[in-house]
Amino acid sequence: MLVIGEKINASNRSVADAINRKDEEYLAELARSQAASGADFIDVNAGAGHGSRESGIANMEWLIDIVQTAIEKPLAIDSDDSDIIAAALRKYRGSELMINSVSAEPFRLEAVGRLAAECQASLVALAMGEGGIPDNAEDRLSACESIISFMTKLGVPAERIYFDPLVLPISVDSNQGLVTLKTLEGIKSRYPTAKTVMGLSNVSYGLPNRQFINRAFLTMAAYAGLDAVILDPLDAKIMSFVKVADLLTGKDPASRKYLRAHRRNAIVG
Repeated sequence: MLVIGEKINASNRSVADAINRKDEEYLAELARSQAASGADFIDVNAGAGHGSRESGIANMEWLIDIVQTAIEKPLAIDSDDSDIIAAALRKYRGSELMINSVSAEPFRLEAVGRLAAECQASLVALAMGEGGIPDNAEDRLSACESIISFMTKLGVPAERIYFDPLVLPISVDSNQGLVTLKTLEGIKSRYPTAKTVMGLSNVSYGLPNRQFINRAFLTMAAYAGLDAVILDPLDAKIMSFVKVADLLTGKDPASRKYLRAHRRNAIVG
């Protein structure tokens, strides 16, 4: 399973403060520690920049330079503003890239989808459209159909599209875990060559002992067809569950990855 490190995100107050202070070493160390802990991609979100698009662009350009100087791992450029994404792409020097994210909203598909096509990036695609996040699997799958139809017409192969079935807190609606799992199953059934991804921690928001919920849901999602996950790679226990999930779903031939991790004492209970 592909692991996308979530730590460099301006929605986190300490990261936002570091960006505002231009604390290069703090942010570089966040990148290095996630890479060392096994993240395959490092997500980079610089925020909107005090409400100013110009400030948001400048922060993202600065942050991209810091992170790609610190590590050699590929990045996931994360923003809901296509201009900020475009600015990050102009700074990016890597050969492999992910854009996070697009939805089925026509204006976002047009703007972000074309950027992904032009730079041959992988693309996180949210299973939602203009009406927000649907509360059922069928409407989420309808949004996925709109996205894959548009993107494949631009020449983007399905295997570069990472559909996010979307995870809503079960503390708000106890059925949402099942909706996410059904959406995952539907995506893999309808688009077998496409990939899937989700932000794991949303499922447990507002509940105590969140780590237990996250670990159980990760294993269930792996069975339903999850290919990639956005999480905190510094959490050794959840990283252990990633390896176990791969082991149990046939993605670890001859148990090689699991056994290597065991020999490094990297399987933590």
